Amino acid sequence: MARTAREGSQASIKDVARKARVSIASVSRVMNGHDTVGAETRKRVLAAVRSLHYVPHSGARSLATQRTNVVGVLLPDLHGEFFSELIRGIDAVARLRRLQLLLSSTHGDAAELAVAIRTMRGRVDGLLVMSPHVDAALLDKNLPSSLPIVLLNSPLEDARHSTLTIDSYRGARAMVRHLVGCGHRRIAHAAGPELNLDAQERLRGYRDEMASALPGVPPQVLPGDFSEKSGYLAGQRLAAQPDHPDAVFAANDVIAVGCMVAFREAGLRVPDDIAVAGFDDIPLASLVSPALTTVRVQIAALGRSSLEQLLLSIESPTRSRPVSRALVPEVVVRESCGAEKPPKRRSRRPAVRLP
Repeated sequence: MARTAREGSQASIKDVARKARVSIASVSRVMNGHDTVGAETRKRVLAAVRSLHYVPHSGARSLATQRTNVVGVLLPDLHGEFFSELIRGIDAVARLRRLQLLLSSTHGDAAELAVAIRTMRGRVDGLLVMSPHVDAALLDKNLPSSLPIVLLNSPLEDARHSTLTIDSYRGARAMVRHLVGCGHRRIAHAAGPELNLDAQERLRGYRDEMASALPGVPPQVLPGDFSEKSGYLAGQRLAAQPDHPDAVFAANDVIAVGCMVAFREAGLRVPDDIAVAGFDDIPLASLVSPALTTVRVQIAALGRSSLEQLLLSIESPTRSRPVSRALVPEVVVRESCGAEKPPKRRSRRPAVRLP
């Protein structure tokens, strides 16, 4: 008498093949999504899978396909709406492709980055890395050269790896240009972390546009980080000045919100007494009062595009080539900058299109 999977025990691929009256190879092809299986065979296999409550053994499948179906994601931090939106975009593609994410934060520390990279070695099919500390030597020392990697907002320019970046420099120049167009002349900048690439580029864009659009007007930079507390302290310093600036351009939206809280406590009205602008266009930006003028970055689209590019490298390593793409942000005008008539908002189409 033929053996069948006993009630309460886990069915095997042999049990599925026997019940569906097909070979084990046919079951494997169906479970791995190959299109070389006939419709009738696929139907019988799936019916047997449901009947036996069969769950593929991930370890055995990895040995057969040499894939873990896991993608590693290394970020400098997990706190805040920027990273929440980025992960949301990555996760959308992962769920669609039935992949798991192995997520880690390096907290902006170079040593932690090296440890995290080594920990993921052998556990993932590919790696998304966002870190100000990543360089070629670190990757070569800690990872096999064959592992597909996509770098996000990385200072490393390496032709071996795809890179996706936010053009923070152009976005910052566009925002300062807009504030000047609104009639503001004394424009301060509440900066982000000194070692962060985006913060550096936004500061550089601010300085260059101030020099171009307002020659002779000295820039005013308030150092800080990407936190609301940093913005609050910057706002307190600006509000305490006897002759405060006309406007403040913050390196991100969270800093801008912190500034607005400090201004309100000091009795300054936004935008009547001082205009405020941010960067990123996190969901909160349109909900604060007054709504925040900002530089829109398609954060979730950046996450989606980065994983899509990584999967191209994983699935077609000999045919896919590393690419370098810059996400170009756009100014979104709301009430906080004092513009008399905000232009019609553009659609939220992803700004990054990859092959």
